[in-house]
Amino acid sequence: MELQTLTFLIVGLTFAVYIGIAIWARASTTSEFYVAGGGIHPVANGMATAADWMSAASFISMAGLIAFYGYGGSVFLLGWTGGYVLLAMLLAPYLRKFGKFTVPEFIGDRYYSKAARIVAVICLIVASVTYVIGQMKGIGVAFSRFLEVDYNTGLMTGMLIVFIYAVMGGMKGITYTQIAQYCILIFAYTVPAIFISLDLTGNPIPQLGLGSTLVGSETYLLDRLDQVVTELGFAEYTTQARLSTLNMFVYTLSLMIGTAGLPHVIIRFFTVPTVRDARTSAGWALVFITILYTTAPAVAAMARLNLADTIQPAAGENLAYDDRPSWFKNWEKTGLLKFEDKNGDGLIQYTADKTTNEMVKVDRDIMVLANPEIAKLPNWVIALVAAGGLAAALSTAAGLLLAIASSISHDLLKGVLKPDITEKGELLAGRISMAGAIAVAGYLGFNPPDFAAGTVALAFGLAASSIFPALMMGIFNKRMNKEGAIAGMIAGISITLLYVFQHKGIMFVASTSFLGDMQPNWFFGIEPNAFGAIGALINFIVATIVSKMTAEPPQEIQALVDNIRVPGESGSARHLTPDHPPA
Repeated sequence: MELQTLTFLIVGLTFAVYIGIAIWARASTTSEFYVAGGGIHPVANGMATAADWMSAASFISMAGLIAFYGYGGSVFLLGWTGGYVLLAMLLAPYLRKFGKFTVPEFIGDRYYSKAARIVAVICLIVASVTYVIGQMKGIGVAFSRFLEVDYNTGLMTGMLIVFIYAVMGGMKGITYTQIAQYCILIFAYTVPAIFISLDLTGNPIPQLGLGSTLVGSETYLLDRLDQVVTELGFAEYTTQARLSTLNMFVYTLSLMIGTAGLPHVIIRFFTVPTVRDARTSAGWALVFITILYTTAPAVAAMARLNLADTIQPAAGENLAYDDRPSWFKNWEKTGLLKFEDKNGDGLIQYTADKTTNEMVKVDRDIMVLANPEIAKLPNWVIALVAAGGLAAALSTAAGLLLAIASSISHDLLKGVLKPDITEKGELLAGRISMAGAIAVAGYLGFNPPDFAAGTVALAFGLAASSIFPALMMGIFNKRMNKEGAIAGMIAGISITLLYVFQHKGIMFVASTSFLGDMQPNWFFGIEPNAFGAIGALINFIVATIVSKMTAEPPQEIQALVDNIRVPGESGSARHLTPDHPPA
């Protein structure tokens, strides 16, 4: 069967499953819409959490980043995985015990302030909308290549699917859909990796194949890869470090605490019945995440090796452009792969020297999707990868959109503007908010800002600089008051946004002379996408100073903080919520 037919068939079947689940799991109450009624089994919730957390960035981009950055790409593996562990250990159980639906609701009650809740809503929306741009872009790219439709048509189709199962089902529909999406994406990610590992090394386990010798040779795969890339003029794959040591540390830290501050992941721990179930769910999610994250380095290395060997079959021998394989032609149509015959010899010259390199564009995001084609795997495997990439993007997009919708309908409307709204009215407002969020996300997907290529890292930085410190101090510092939390969140997200968007940099940084040959707009050489950790530090400092200069929180709030950290089941903390309304 032809590739396009198979792709339509497999992707169509997965979409039918998503829509069927949405109809079956239609939310009829606000509890079902926001937290799936709180009755999801820990193992099922762990699988849904893994799908929610592993976005298009994890499925499509991460291995591509590692493929081209080599050792330096480990920052994404360490940051995202470490961040989930941080979330599971330091935040999720305590927030679950507190027993409220959303992150802004926790911040509003903990800091006894409607103003704090509103600031948290703004920070959440900014971070989540930034993150969802990348998911929409991933949907459009996957559709445009595998379904052979234009980018806008692909994006519109993806938006429609998300609208149906997210707006109808809410968190209940999203949860069961994400379980199906996890099964699809993990199968789509590991099956090609197994085939390629078996072909290259004879070992069917990609994680072991990465450290094995090549078939019919005593040369290790990574040694061969180092040899190939150095012959092309690139740095050794196993030693190259794109970032300085400081940048590596700050970037990893920013991704870690950004992960722990992303609301669409945190809200998943409210969908299980008890605090103990939340801990169990976190453990299972880590197991499910580990399967993909330990496979990614193998996928990256094998994809880079196959790409180099295809373009340059032997040392000093370049592939003729007219003889380029079908996968090359297919990706050229998308504009993500471009060749320019600079010397007019008809051969594809691929080198690290920009003046002579004729592969003028090899988008790193194509590596996972193109890998099965490059390795000449069966069409059904290639179609499966397309379905997996779409599942990853759709699952995270749905979680983010629900977080945005709940912050508007539950936190802003019911929590601040119209507290007497009926449950039916709130549910309708939630669905309208979700539809509005999808429309905004779609518009940004059609017209991505200049920073679209770094939106995922930027979103993590925004969450790190605003939400994470407020949650940490709210749980572990009973002296932290509303004035400190509000000032900290505003300072953290403002300095991060200023640093990212000011092309000339912060004035005092641009004027300093001790930066040497580093970028003048980089504070101590720190990349803008890694600045979230610095923003978080500023948040902590400002919040601490302001809280010490203002009145301490009421005693009942301090008792509430103590109670959150005492082992016990969910709901016990809620009895200590202050009787007076937030100011």
